[in-house]
Amino acid sequence: MDFTKIDELSSKLKSMRPLNSTELKRLRDEFMVKNTYNSNAIEGNTLTLRETALVLQGVTIAEKPVKEHLEVIGHKDAFEYVVSFADANTILTERVIKEIHSLVLINDFANRGVYRRVPVSISGATHTPPQPYLVPEQMEALMVDYEGIKRDKHIIESVAAFHLCFEGIHPFIDGNGRTGRLILNFELIRAGLLPVNIKFSERRKYYDCFEHYYSNGHTQDTLSKLVADYEAEELLKYIAILER
Repeated sequence: MDFTKIDELSSKLKSMRPLNSTELKRLRDEFMVKNTYNSNAIEGNTLTLRETALVLQGVTIAEKPVKEHLEVIGHKDAFEYVVSFADANTILTERVIKEIHSLVLINDFANRGVYRRVPVSISGATHTPPQPYLVPEQMEALMVDYEGIKRDKHIIESVAAFHLCFEGIHPFIDGNGRTGRLILNFELIRAGLLPVNIKFSERRKYYDCFEHYYSNGHTQDTLSKLVADYEAEELLKYIAILER
């Protein structure tokens, strides 16, 4: 897959006048609201984009579960953690993954940052995650393999491959999707790219990437293309703002 467009847009953005701290904070705050809404909605949260924004401002939405409010707060905290650690070029480790998950699963103290201890299945998927006793060794192997993948592939392909494997292992009892998408953005930011927002409205396309991966010899090309399209969208938006 050719990532020339991504590389060219990224280089162009880096060559332009950098956004000042106020502009950057505003854009990241706007992104965080949309990303929190979309990532939670993919997992079944019923809060709308507007309601998500209000919860992040401290407003309680009547007749909506406390759990959904906590999912918004947890995702916000996890996103801020991801941005700060990625900006500091912190290396992705199992410890970092568990800390991200601990923030995501703010409403479940017993299972925060803990690999699952029971078998699970993924609704609607043909792939079955490994038994719980295999999770630690498969996660350890994934971290080692990922370092090799990054040496051989473009960062877009690398993060796509990691995301597909991570979700296939399904290491936690809950919060795997949200955690996995935050890890994806963690690695994009570390690589000097922008975080991407996988949209709830395009969740079918996103789910199909996993089916393609597990039924076509573990090829990550469909998710790579999806991530690349979202990355190009974000880069073009930033460039357009600076050109104005």
